[in-house]
Amino acid sequence: MQRLNFIWQLSRLHKRVISVLIDTLLILFALHIALWTRVGDVKFLSDNDNLLLVGLTIISTVIIFTKIGLYRAVLRYLTFQALFVVTAGAILSSVALALFAYYLQEPIPRTVPIIYGAYLALLCGGSRLVVRNLVTTTSKDTRKEVLIYGAGSGGRQLAVALRASENYRIRAFIDKDETLTNTIILGLPVIDLSKVGSLIEKHDVSKILLAIPGASRARRKQVLDLLAPLPVEIQTVPDMADIVSGKAKIDELTDVPIEDLLGRDAVAPQQVLMEANIKNKVVMVTGAGGSIGSELCRQILKQQPTVLVLFEVSEFGLYQIDRELCLMKENNGYDVEIVPLLGSVQRSHRLLTSMKSFGVQTVYHAAAYKHVPLVEYNVVEGVRNNVYGTYYTAKAAIEAGVESFVLISTDKAVRPTNVMGTTKRMAELGLQALAQQENLKSNGTRFCMVRFGNVLGSSGSVIPLFKKQIKAGGPLTVTHPDITRFFMTIPEAAQLVIQAGAMGKGGDVFVLDMGESVKITDLAENLIKLSGLSVKNDENPHGDIDIQFSGLRPGEKLYEELLIGDNVERTAHERIMTAQEVFLPNDEYDALLESLDFACHNLEHETIRQLLLDAPTGFKPTDGIGDLVWNASQVEQEITESR
Repeated sequence: MQRLNFIWQLSRLHKRVISVLIDTLLILFALHIALWTRVGDVKFLSDNDNLLLVGLTIISTVIIFTKIGLYRAVLRYLTFQALFVVTAGAILSSVALALFAYYLQEPIPRTVPIIYGAYLALLCGGSRLVVRNLVTTTSKDTRKEVLIYGAGSGGRQLAVALRASENYRIRAFIDKDETLTNTIILGLPVIDLSKVGSLIEKHDVSKILLAIPGASRARRKQVLDLLAPLPVEIQTVPDMADIVSGKAKIDELTDVPIEDLLGRDAVAPQQVLMEANIKNKVVMVTGAGGSIGSELCRQILKQQPTVLVLFEVSEFGLYQIDRELCLMKENNGYDVEIVPLLGSVQRSHRLLTSMKSFGVQTVYHAAAYKHVPLVEYNVVEGVRNNVYGTYYTAKAAIEAGVESFVLISTDKAVRPTNVMGTTKRMAELGLQALAQQENLKSNGTRFCMVRFGNVLGSSGSVIPLFKKQIKAGGPLTVTHPDITRFFMTIPEAAQLVIQAGAMGKGGDVFVLDMGESVKITDLAENLIKLSGLSVKNDENPHGDIDIQFSGLRPGEKLYEELLIGDNVERTAHERIMTAQEVFLPNDEYDALLESLDFACHNLEHETIRQLLLDAPTGFKPTDGIGDLVWNASQVEQEITESR
């Protein structure tokens, strides 16, 4: 086989010359065998008077093959469609033979051209298939052996696309449809899932390609649960909507989206609610460069406000989202003015001036410090940004005459065990207090809060970390074996936030239906298995990647909650609920803020903690004060006193 590499490495011109020479021999052979088949003798062709007929047939056939593009075809990527081209060429060649014999008055039987055409099609087509198989055989060591799950249209399209690839060799289709089992599709067997294990071992299969682009997430999760235990990597084709829209191709294989492991299908947004507070209005998003803020901006732009104000403290974050939205606006022809503003939500004057200058009508407040350990280590800044930043933004919205104000809250605000969750609950209390005043006005600002859990792919999500650790060979670090979390995709969360905001009447606390909580250890194990690796543990000491438990971080809970009380009501949207939570009157809240401000200014962390404990937040800290600056100052003070 190695000797054939010399031929494969020849230039395209040399290969075409060889093809013409081989076809010439095959034409001669087809003529001889056609005559022998018909009359049992081939002396006719050896007659000198008949050489002209043979020569004209050969020349005309080569010209026909050239004209129909047979010599431009790359044999490595030859498909069955090319055999039809060969057949058409053979038919034209047999017609040419008949015509030449007629005009040259050569006495050959009338059926010879027909027999000749059949032999020529078989010889020329068969020889090309043999060469293609030789090429495949000599290069198979570089190809990955794969199986395709799904013998439907998506699987068939993928098989056709991958056959032209030098990277994969398809062994079979997998499908649970019993009517397809043990059949042959595109020359490939369709097997039942029970036979996959033996096939993987026999052919050293490295990947299973999931080709069910139209399936629901619930269905995909069922399939992934069946495939995950197999010792192969699982990849998938893009979503059918992306394929149909042209955003992706069927053979653009990717890792399995983590949302498929959740098995939870997104609900189509209600367009009336999506447009209510946005279309033809001036909208501001604070924290526009963050994970949630940036997705809110994308969803808002699709609803075509007149102006979209991006308010962000990070210059790089603002640059990125502004550039992305401008490109999105240009590609879709949206008539929306995009205003990128640098600013901090702790600067009330900047907020008020910005809202008044552009006539902001709707505010989505996503600006916050959300990373639990970091806020635990930087208590004062967490309080300043999450509590005062929210309050200053809300007060500016009232003074600027904003119609609707939506706070992006978190499940960590429910019975918080950490400073971050407590500050978010304090932010909710502030809006509830202001809402009591604004509800008395006929045209006051409508405040509402939307509370939900973790979003997949956010800056603080465990998923990117797990994937990075798997790529590095492990180990995967999980804080606790029993820790669970709620998860939702960023686009779905953003859409639900917008819809919930449209339903707000004033002081509403909306809670998004996050489905079932997910055990982080199970998530880690599934990611390892879908990467074609095995989990290293006591039962499998020779596995590829182990999972290490680092212990709960400061302020971290084993599980999260979405509700404080049981006063929950359904709304017009199946994924949005509303809750009645305890709140403070505005004068009491102002007094609390004044005391908290004084304590923050003087770095009195014991007082800060006591104020947060006394407030109706349900704060139950699991650790001591973790502020790094305060702890360092305490150590310095002890050293000074000991001297």
